[in-house]
Amino acid sequence: MQQRGFSGRDFLTLMDFTAEEIQVFLSVAAELKARLRKGEPHEVLRGRTAMLLFEKLSTRTRVSFQVACAHLGMQSFYAMPEQLQMKRGEPIKDTARVIDRYCNVVFMRTYGQDRIEEFAACMANPVINALTDLAHPCQGLADLLTIQEHKGRLEGIRLAYAGDVWNVCHTLVVAGSLMGMEVVVARPPGYELAPRIKAFVEQRLGAAPVVTESLKEAVRGADVVYANTWHSMGGPEAEKDKRLSDFAPYQVNRSVMDLAKEDAVFMHCLPGYRGEEMTDEVIEGPQSVVFDQAENRLHTAKAVLYLILGGTG
Repeated sequence: MQQRGFSGRDFLTLMDFTAEEIQVFLSVAAELKARLRKGEPHEVLRGRTAMLLFEKLSTRTRVSFQVACAHLGMQSFYAMPEQLQMKRGEPIKDTARVIDRYCNVVFMRTYGQDRIEEFAACMANPVINALTDLAHPCQGLADLLTIQEHKGRLEGIRLAYAGDVWNVCHTLVVAGSLMGMEVVVARPPGYELAPRIKAFVEQRLGAAPVVTESLKEAVRGADVVYANTWHSMGGPEAEKDKRLSDFAPYQVNRSVMDLAKEDAVFMHCLPGYRGEEMTDEVIEGPQSVVFDQAENRLHTAKAVLYLILGGTG
């Protein structure tokens, strides 16, 4: 498996990697997935340690990372801030420098991107973004692997996204600009991409990301229809009722899926709210690859660990 150029690097956003590097992550993930399916041991990081520092709750991210560590022979330690001195006001830089002396890598799930970037700046060992308000790069890799598995390619794929303009949306827009995909974001007026994301895409493509108020326009002819929650974790709770009202026309249901290509797949990063952003009929239907997508969180997590920690074998 390829390693060159990855060892010791942080994994904070997909904007930090080239298309070729992202394809290496996907290739290594596919190989590790195949090894697991064959029952081949791959404890290529035995003796390494990982800290999971989560300021937000998690199911897929936490479990996939901890299982990934176990499969690779690593020991992982999980903590939320209230279990650490951060709760009492210890500065991030002090916590980071101490953990850096104990662990080979840190997974951090937090709020502002500035928090994880400060953590990374204070550590010699790599930091992996397990979700911030800006980006969810591990989810993005799993999404790309799932599309590649079901569609056989990434370049030229049209992906229609409907949901909160938040970390997953940002990551898909970035991934699309890197991998030659057409990503179209459908959202109500007033919900906009972060300036940092827009600037990256404009610099890379020479054009603004494609955003529309029309769900039908976004989905028509799509290879992938991607729904996401209308009220993201960490978003303002006071706006929940307004968001439910604003996004109500953006539900992915059977009639919406019928506008996509006949062989289109349905994706969702989960957790999902059935009856809100998608119907039960869609997520449980034959076009849904949601649980393949969730499984791939494990395989891409292993690929990230293997590459940035310089695994052998």
